[in-house]
Amino acid sequence: MEKVSDLARSSATGDRVPDIVIITGMSGSGRTQAMHVFEDMGYYCIDNLPPRLILDLAMVVGINSGIGRHLAVICDLRSQGLFDEMPDALAALDEHELSYKIVFLDASDEVLMRRYDETRRRHPLAGLSEATSSSIQRERRQLRGVRDHADLVIDTSRLRTSALRTRIRHAFSELTDQQLLNIQVFSFGFKHGMPTDADLMIDVRFLPNPFYDPAMRALTGNDETVRDFVLGNDVTKDFMKAWERLLDVVMPGYVAEGKSQLSIAVGCTGGQHRSVAIANATADYLKGQGYRTVTSHRDLELARG
Repeated sequence: MEKVSDLARSSATGDRVPDIVIITGMSGSGRTQAMHVFEDMGYYCIDNLPPRLILDLAMVVGINSGIGRHLAVICDLRSQGLFDEMPDALAALDEHELSYKIVFLDASDEVLMRRYDETRRRHPLAGLSEATSSSIQRERRQLRGVRDHADLVIDTSRLRTSALRTRIRHAFSELTDQQLLNIQVFSFGFKHGMPTDADLMIDVRFLPNPFYDPAMRALTGNDETVRDFVLGNDVTKDFMKAWERLLDVVMPGYVAEGKSQLSIAVGCTGGQHRSVAIANATADYLKGQGYRTVTSHRDLELARG
């Protein structure tokens, strides 16, 4: 694998996110968890890909076609002799002017042994009567050249999953930490059932209800009249100040944890007036703070019916 060194260095110039990330390393070191992080970042991901197919896959999914798509693949010794084709595969990527970086996941022999013991799994490279320790040492010897010349080596021996996510995101995402958290804010009506998929839920049934005004009964929180009535009320103003302060505290914590999806539910009685207006205001506030946020109204059609 000596040829990998020059190829990896030639492709690792600059700080821009590469077209392709090749994940490799020791079995049991967290390659699958790493791939999940790339998947959450929008990469097209394939596990256990023979190196010779990297270029073909890149062409199929439209890498470097101007649409901003990136590819992450796991290539390792499970492909046996096919892994030896890695230098030629990298040379082909260079010829097609596709940028790439190699990420090597590692862990100590002791930690790898413990992980295999805990999961009761057999080492994928182990012979019929070969001990796990022997398989680990043999794999480490075979991967030494790749590890020495990887663009990023991550030792997961004492690394929490959230810390692994953070390292990969910082190295390979074009988005900020805030933008990597996809937030869905949705309204609902308690009389139509409690949501089962909310990370945060707020009950706004204590706010003055436009339903009791005949002029607003048929309208929704998307209408200006209802929105102004709900948000212009002094009780709502005090609530929104406190609600936004709470969001200012919890949202950075979710970002630091490496959370990729967050749902916020806002409920009123029917899901037509107050919850819709507050959900929209909540989404607008989060967007103003730099978060990627989408809004939906679960029970709006039911309320109108």
